[in-house]
Amino acid sequence: MVQPDEHAPARENDPGDLLSTLEVIEAQPLSTRAGAYDALHDTLARRLETAPVDSATS
Repeated sequence: MVQPDEHAPARENDPGDLLSTLEVIEAQPLSTRAGAYDALHDTLARRLETAPVDSATS
């Protein structure tokens, strides 16, 4: 199973990278997609939790 690359800081904010990751997941057999989507969810949740907070919007 191909997992999203959570150790690629140079591409972290690249929307094309997310699209590429989704395309890779969708190309996998149905039986392995759930695990890949779960890993992607965990990666994105960690990024949100560690993102700097803008004091003007909080």
